[in-house]
Amino acid sequence: MQFSGIGTKTIEQALAELSDMSLCAIPTQEGEYRARMAKAQVYMREHNITAIYLNAGTNLRYYTGLRWYASERMVGAVLPAQGEVIYIAPHFEIDTINDYMVIAGEIRGWQEHESPYALFCHIIAGISEATEVKVGIDESTAFFMVDGIQKQQPGMRIINASEVTAHCRMHKSAAEIALMQCAMDMTIAVHKAAASILKEGISTKEVEDFIHQAHKKVGAANGSYFCIVLFGKATSFPHGVKDPQILKKDDLVLIDTGCQLHGYISDITRTYVFGTATEKQIDIWSSEKRAQQAAFAAASIGARCGDVDAAARQSLEQDGLGSDYNLPGLPHRTGHGIGMDIHEWPYLVKNNPLPLVKGMCFSNEPMIVVPGEFGVRLEDHFYMTETGPAWFSQPSKSIYEPFA
Repeated sequence: MQFSGIGTKTIEQALAELSDMSLCAIPTQEGEYRARMAKAQVYMREHNITAIYLNAGTNLRYYTGLRWYASERMVGAVLPAQGEVIYIAPHFEIDTINDYMVIAGEIRGWQEHESPYALFCHIIAGISEATEVKVGIDESTAFFMVDGIQKQQPGMRIINASEVTAHCRMHKSAAEIALMQCAMDMTIAVHKAAASILKEGISTKEVEDFIHQAHKKVGAANGSYFCIVLFGKATSFPHGVKDPQILKKDDLVLIDTGCQLHGYISDITRTYVFGTATEKQIDIWSSEKRAQQAAFAAASIGARCGDVDAAARQSLEQDGLGSDYNLPGLPHRTGHGIGMDIHEWPYLVKNNPLPLVKGMCFSNEPMIVVPGEFGVRLEDHFYMTETGPAWFSQPSKSIYEPFA
């Protein structure tokens, strides 16, 4: 038995049938950036946090819209508990930062021979005259920067700014969910196209290259954000193997990929058979689907993140698979949060007491690994509404019908 959508087209035909799906996507607007900063500032005032530092990377972009990549040079922004954001950058980058800036603010510059950490401490001193201040440092900031700040001002109380950033970022707005939905739709279209080009003798590298081009065709400017393609025994390695594989008749195929759209990420996995599946493969695939559905059913408003993970594992145990992380079974958490980072808060992991609330977004991927034989991962994402979970992408039907 073979699903009709698998192995039906040439690469050229499949690419020709794809078109830009991103045209309706609305980038984050200035008002939303300002609302995010205001929410963070309310939290900081309530918890006596003087300011947070947003390092170049996701948090800087989330709050200010400024896209800049982390390096050995300190580039970022100080968001005080009250007042306007202040940017920090090398003097020679100021004109470029002004060009990229979305939320206007003062830029404090440092010359190459000067200490940016001294400048940072001077900014904090200007925000608060208190002898003891509590300052949050972006959780992605390199240790050498934190160390530099501490050496510059040993008395400063430094905390992990994730207390603030996670508080904001784990609760997605309707506009964020709309961007993620568009990105997910794009990746599902790419998955279907990838399935259509499979043929005996094709390599995983050829499929990865196709997926990269396909993501560009549907509107992801940079192509694939990531891509994992596995055939046969290699499917039992959750994040892949070193060497490429060649597709053979009756191989299992596992493809995990996603793209980025206006800063938001998609991440979807499908596992299916190229040819005819064995009875064991069908049974394991069916157990995977039941576990995914059990996790989704457990994701009610107010339930704990750990409860969702427990529901998936209980389903697997009922099917005779390993408890906890024992194999054959699920070797990792059931799911992760997603948004501007592919893995972010909160996590569907054992004993996580955080309750589910509206706006949280998760992967649902309780992968089953059968060591030395094969693995099955079905990964779809859902977001929490006022009444419960809603799928971004519809789950697979069967090992022969990977797309709803």
